[in-house]
Amino acid sequence: MSDQVKTVKHYLDYHAKHNPDKIFVICPHTKKQISFLEFKQNIEKIVSYLREQNLQKGDAVCTVIENSISSIYLMLGIMYAGMVQVPLNVVAGEDQLSYVLDHSDSNIVFTSHQYLDLSKKLIQKQTRKIELITVDKNTFIDQLNQSASPFAIEVEEPNPALLMYTSGTTGKPKGVMLSNKNIISGGQNCIDAHDITTKDRAMCVLPLFHINGAINTVLAPLISGSSVVLCEKFSVNNFWKFISEFQCTWFSVVPTIISSLINKFDGTAMKHIDLKNFRFGRSASAALAPETHKKFEELFKIPLIETMGLTETCSPILSNPMPPKIIKYGSPGIAVGNEVKIFDDTFKEVARNTIGQIVVRGDNVMKEYYKNPEATEKSFSQDWLLTGDLGLMDEDGFVFVRGRIKELIIKGGENISPREIDDVLYQNSEIVEAAAFAVACDHYGEKVEAGVVIKENSSINEKELIEHCASLLGAFKSPSKIHFLKELPKGSSGKIQRLKIKDIIYPAK
Repeated sequence: MSDQVKTVKHYLDYHAKHNPDKIFVICPHTKKQISFLEFKQNIEKIVSYLREQNLQKGDAVCTVIENSISSIYLMLGIMYAGMVQVPLNVVAGEDQLSYVLDHSDSNIVFTSHQYLDLSKKLIQKQTRKIELITVDKNTFIDQLNQSASPFAIEVEEPNPALLMYTSGTTGKPKGVMLSNKNIISGGQNCIDAHDITTKDRAMCVLPLFHINGAINTVLAPLISGSSVVLCEKFSVNNFWKFISEFQCTWFSVVPTIISSLINKFDGTAMKHIDLKNFRFGRSASAALAPETHKKFEELFKIPLIETMGLTETCSPILSNPMPPKIIKYGSPGIAVGNEVKIFDDTFKEVARNTIGQIVVRGDNVMKEYYKNPEATEKSFSQDWLLTGDLGLMDEDGFVFVRGRIKELIIKGGENISPREIDDVLYQNSEIVEAAAFAVACDHYGEKVEAGVVIKENSSINEKELIEHCASLLGAFKSPSKIHFLKELPKGSSGKIQRLKIKDIIYPAK
């Protein structure tokens, strides 16, 4: 199928024709199972409804809705119609969301009842007229015209399909404009990395307004003709239960979820879970500490594959190999479906095992930031996307990430990777979450501190953790202070937001 036209419409049409009875989407909350044929027929109703709203090919359509039957219909229906889906990240602040709604040029917002008040507030802040349509998360499709007549829609690979905004932790969010070709290439890269076939069934617990959830657990099943169990959100109590009940073969999550599972379950609790068809777990969106990785595999006896992706690359750019091939703990793997290199400050490739900036190019890489040519120009060197991540590539092609360039700690003129400190902290069995960060210092310019979350009822103290770090890192790289928090700030994907920890501990006066 990889040589086929790379559009959402193509794959929906293809599977409705060739695999009509195959189940595509399962909702574990309503127990509803939808075949490819039924899904395609309902997509046609969505497209007809969008046309009734006077929307045209290329128009942007905002959605503010939790994972649900209606959210996946809207996501793929908008794309099928040749329009651009703009999913709003509901955990972002109102100011950021208001900016995104304005910047995206959307004139219509679909919202669920849960986010109706939020959507009304966002629309009230706009200067142009925006229509608000409230949908039931489970039954929207049943309320549409049952006799929608199909009509010809020409959707081509370069046509934009998804406008997803970055978190904007260091300024206004940037709109990542992704074409049909981009998102299909991203989904195909996931398929190729993990040997996904029609027999597979993905467990989706990540929000579809995040690139990981959208590409890996919706687009990859769509392209491969497999299926997805679409959960409203991650629930530590339902996670293994749903995997067992619906016989999922894989999942894609983030490291904070992995930590939650490790700290919730033991071997006894897993005895009643049926994992006979389960193949692997997938970790992405943030660095996975080697100690956490090993603990998960030891506890659950299933392979965990660390990967790396960006919104700008439609998720996966690197992945560790699948069993029985060898993985490397602490690395998100080798390039899959695109090219990855390490550049120096002059944008030249460096020697192996030399730290530089990770760069990528391929069909999955965005062409531009929407209405932001300056940011687009800064993010590319020729056709290589500059990721802003530091890392090295070893002699086997495995990349080891050393952290974001903007998060680097520069102490006494020496560059210290906060990731290195995180990994050492995670080696202590009392640590649930950890993140090191820089604090201004009169003597060194910057010093190292860290925020941690420890296990419930743990009695470990700051002195013991600093000594633990010093024994493995040396005193110079070790945190001078450790802050105990109930939780660390996270983005919508569950990725720890390192730079925000300092703002919480040392709020600006």
